[in-house]
Amino acid sequence: MHAPKILEIKKIIRESKDVKTLIFPWQGKFPFPGQFMMIWDFKDEKPMSVSLIDKTNKEIGVSIKKVGPFTSRIHRLKKGDQLGLRGPYGRGFTIEGHRILAIGGGIGMAPIVALVEEARARDFEVDVIVAAKTYDELLFLERLKKAGTKIFTCTDDGSCGFKGLATDRLESLEGFYDMAFVCGPEPMMKGIFERLEDKGIVGQFSLERYMKCAMGLCGQCCLDDTGWRVCIKGPVFWSHELKMIKEFGEYKRDAAGVIRSLGGKN
Repeated sequence: MHAPKILEIKKIIRESKDVKTLIFPWQGKFPFPGQFMMIWDFKDEKPMSVSLIDKTNKEIGVSIKKVGPFTSRIHRLKKGDQLGLRGPYGRGFTIEGHRILAIGGGIGMAPIVALVEEARARDFEVDVIVAAKTYDELLFLERLKKAGTKIFTCTDDGSCGFKGLATDRLESLEGFYDMAFVCGPEPMMKGIFERLEDKGIVGQFSLERYMKCAMGLCGQCCLDDTGWRVCIKGPVFWSHELKMIKEFGEYKRDAAGVIRSLGGKN
């Protein structure tokens, strides 16, 4: 599991201007929604959430947003090119209850869409809040429709659905959910966490931190003040665990260990 599998890209799907999904043939242990893979382009290696788990066709997919040198190189690849994959790693989502709510902001929809498809396959009732800055950046709407979910879109500019933030869209929903699953920019997740607490809804949240080894050895992804390693204890954390994480929604550390503020709520 810790040695990369060198795989050819079987298919590439352009999800939006800056997001592509790369699909690979997969043998062996399949990931569970919320887990991640380490992606190696023979120069560098980064963690990426699994966005597609297809056991029937023996495929997995990762959705990658172009944000820097590494992801730009990935975006230039074509079908048939090779990448190294190792994993799956981390603690994924635990699907419980009957009526559940999934919330994804931007590229945070990657693990959420995999979670939703698994939940619907197991006959859970699923509502989904899909948030983005504008209509063209809303991700995986067709897959969510095909899965049979109720979709609530929201965009910052009002170009599709509710005009406003995911936190505001959550406030407008009626009824109770047995469980909520959340992934997106951390300030957004902090706001969602607070509103779920007010509503008495237990949540599971997928955190992103700088990672190197993905095996709990280097300590690069340790959280203040718990010392939990995101690559082992997470990336999914439950509501009661987030209350013990000092840095949640406030800051994270860069590759040098320097604290970087996350800014205000979204």
